[in-house]
Amino acid sequence: MLTIEKEACMFAAVDLGSNSFRLHVGKHDGVTIRVLKSLREPIRLAAGLDARGCLTDAARQGALACLARFKAALDTYELDAVRVVATSTMRVARNAAEFLPAAEQAIGYPIEIISGEEEGRLIWMGVANSLAAPSERRLVVDIGGGSTELALGRGLDIERVESFSVGTVKQSLSFFISGRIDAASYEAAILSARSHFEDAAPPYHPQYWKNAYGSSGTIRAIAEIIAKNELGDGRLSAVSLEALKRRFIECGQVSRIEMPGLRPERAGTIIGGLAILIALVRELDISVMLPVEAGLRMGVMWDLYLRSMQRDRRDESVLALAARFHVDQARAARVAEQADGLYAQLKPASNGLTRLLHWSALLHETGMALSQTGYHKHAAYMVENADLPGFTTREQKSMGKMILAQKGNLRKVSEALADPDFAKAVLALRMAVLLMHARIEAQTGELKLRMKNRVELEIKRDWLAHHPTLSYWLEKEQEWWDDVGVDFSMRSCA
Repeated sequence: MLTIEKEACMFAAVDLGSNSFRLHVGKHDGVTIRVLKSLREPIRLAAGLDARGCLTDAARQGALACLARFKAALDTYELDAVRVVATSTMRVARNAAEFLPAAEQAIGYPIEIISGEEEGRLIWMGVANSLAAPSERRLVVDIGGGSTELALGRGLDIERVESFSVGTVKQSLSFFISGRIDAASYEAAILSARSHFEDAAPPYHPQYWKNAYGSSGTIRAIAEIIAKNELGDGRLSAVSLEALKRRFIECGQVSRIEMPGLRPERAGTIIGGLAILIALVRELDISVMLPVEAGLRMGVMWDLYLRSMQRDRRDESVLALAARFHVDQARAARVAEQADGLYAQLKPASNGLTRLLHWSALLHETGMALSQTGYHKHAAYMVENADLPGFTTREQKSMGKMILAQKGNLRKVSEALADPDFAKAVLALRMAVLLMHARIEAQTGELKLRMKNRVELEIKRDWLAHHPTLSYWLEKEQEWWDDVGVDFSMRSCA
């Protein structure tokens, strides 16, 4: 196998879409990210959902075989970072959690099932960084196999993003039965798509942007078909889209479509994509859309680059959520600092939870904006379900569990405690919260904490003498850990 020598800032992005699986390998050259390798396989994952909403065996096996091929391609590069994201179909598949371990083993990297809003944010990032227009107000549209994203903003800054559960695969299968194409079916498909957008449409009308861009492969393919067949005015406009629709209707059947620029295997999903695009053009009153060769995968690589430069979007999201719910910053920072130090002392097997613990500590009192009683439960729900740009669903769930476990009984997270590193993160957060409530600002080394088969705590005798409630809470802590089968021993020292 040929191995390419390592170059600085080499990234890979893998997009497990509802229609196709795609891979980009790119290099940041100091100014932009150049794509060095690109792969696409039409897996049709969305079409592999059965009546119960589960991925069929055939769909899973096809996906695993593709992921193994992608792994072989990735192994030929020495990469600084790799990120694998899954979108709409993996969000809705009822057996996604069961399928995920095998998929991660096949690709060799963690797979992040991202929210529709996070997908839109990454698409925006890819498009914005490809355009030399730092002050331009724009609308970005991405029509995928399982969902459609709209994003609005200026330059690199995104102001609004929404995801809609309408995509090319479902629209094609639902309205063009057995590949039959007629005028009535097309109007029904367009009307159905418009129903998804009509309530959300006003903020995306033309008075709020200068140019509209289409970032998905579907939109680029439609633009290419229009240009190569000289349809309408040759642009992505209402006139040209209607001309293409009429041409498809004249064919009458997907299998009879033969047009320059349209690969036969893509015709089945392009007809549904065209219905969605016409719906958007009508509903948002878009005169012209510009296709752009950038989107989710470029956005993922830009996100990896920014993280490598210590400009992690997740930091901003945490600070914004804390500010929105008036979290006491001094208390939150004190708990985060203590939790970080204690977790390092516990020597986790990896640093996979280090930053999640830090962010959880910063947000642990978010729920106080709702109620002082049971605030940890409110905070856990808020963090798990909030729109936090940059975070994956899995990350938010992990943070929610940590925050839920910050106080009280541990039975509520007993299953998660089977992961030693997660148990150590919970212990670090609980002890940090306990010290903050006791108004103890421990210096490095003043409190010694170990956790292997049991928890061992060594605490200063003076603290117990000067903070009367500390002994009470530590005894309760012993009981709560004992309740989940973990022995907690404590001794005092000078």
